[in-house]
Amino acid sequence: MHNAFPDTMQMIRRNLLLYFRLPQLVVFSSIQPVMFVLLFVYVFGGAINTPGVKYVNYLLPGILVQTVLFGSMMTGIGLAADLSKGIIERFRSLPIWRGAVLAGRTISDVIRNIFVILLMTGVGYAIGYRFQGNFGDALLALFIMLLFGFAFSWISALIGIAVKDVETAQSAGFIWVFPLVFASSIFVPVQTMPDWLEAFARNNPISHVANVVRSLSLGSTLEKGELWISFVWMLGLVAVFAPLAIKKYRKAG
Repeated sequence: MHNAFPDTMQMIRRNLLLYFRLPQLVVFSSIQPVMFVLLFVYVFGGAINTPGVKYVNYLLPGILVQTVLFGSMMTGIGLAADLSKGIIERFRSLPIWRGAVLAGRTISDVIRNIFVILLMTGVGYAIGYRFQGNFGDALLALFIMLLFGFAFSWISALIGIAVKDVETAQSAGFIWVFPLVFASSIFVPVQTMPDWLEAFARNNPISHVANVVRSLSLGSTLEKGELWISFVWMLGLVAVFAPLAIKKYRKAG
């Protein structure tokens, strides 16, 4: 256990070097959110009513949340790739902390998300988005998004370890995320949805996080309890899925 920090740092370094050597992994994972922004702003933006707020200013904070969520799915895909290639077995033969592989993977994906967030913010500014909060709001929004991605990366890790196959991990990772993303406040106000769907969307953790990031972006007052509800969701996801992923990792062969 005394080697936990240096071993984890080595795993983080290994994963980040992989992104540098294969930059297409980051590039292609960034194309999808860019397309979402452009399509929704220029194709659907004129038909979507967001009173008092330019649609691009409403949309981009939600797209950033979606981006880190989709980015967290890379955790499971990466672990599945390592398992299928036998790399995990090689790590197990080394005298390193057993949790370093999972911790290194999740943390390196959080670091990768910082780059993607900055890229998407740049794209947003190019098409008219403007951040209206202060520097403290920006830091808090960034922290919340990264913690959100970190929380969901443990769900992805569990899926990747369970299926052990890259293609299956990709399908299994995204198939349950898409309904949650679209049944949320990322793209449209939840008040525009049917009553039964609005009730679900309001309590969707993605909506809570998107609402917090959007309020910080717009420099407006946070809705009562919204920030704490978001933290409870994120910490709860880590508390549930991190132990499950670690347990599954120990049994994975």
